[in-house]
Amino acid sequence: MEKGLIQVYTGDGKGKTTAAIGLAVRARGQGLSVGYIYFYKEPGAWDYGEIRVLEKLGVDTFGFAQKHPHFYKDVSFEEMRKESLAGLEFIKKLYGENKYDLLILDEINISIRDGFLKEKEVLEIMEIKPEGLELVLTGRGATQKITEKAELVSRIEEIKHPYNTCIERRKGIEY
Repeated sequence: MEKGLIQVYTGDGKGKTTAAIGLAVRARGQGLSVGYIYFYKEPGAWDYGEIRVLEKLGVDTFGFAQKHPHFYKDVSFEEMRKESLAGLEFIKKLYGENKYDLLILDEINISIRDGFLKEKEVLEIMEIKPEGLELVLTGRGATQKITEKAELVSRIEEIKHPYNTCIERRKGIEY
């Protein structure tokens, strides 16, 4: 691609990661190289089917700061900050390799929302991205400056969700 854009999928509704995964599938179907970096997800414990499928499609997947303190009380803020910063350094390394046409940073907006990363640190990642790279940031709570920097922003709004009526998450649908 001559010029890659920055996309943000945010909001309180279900489907932010799903939209990014759909884009990854579309990109791979057109022969583009795709990297998927996820934060605050632990595939070994939660059996995220999308990661297995992405890997089968030839998408490189990488995880950082996998145990969020909201779900794991033994994980400290300092540990999450350190692991989140390691994720940013890894992203910069990937930029230098110029290996991908599309790079997805799944749940990175949570990093800012929960204070593990500073807004300016994520804005820098957006600012220094290679020109031909399409960059996608997902997660609730995208800040105004993050959304202003992006060329495409989708705010996914929850109208109704079965979880609110005590229907548990379902394998293959929610994960």
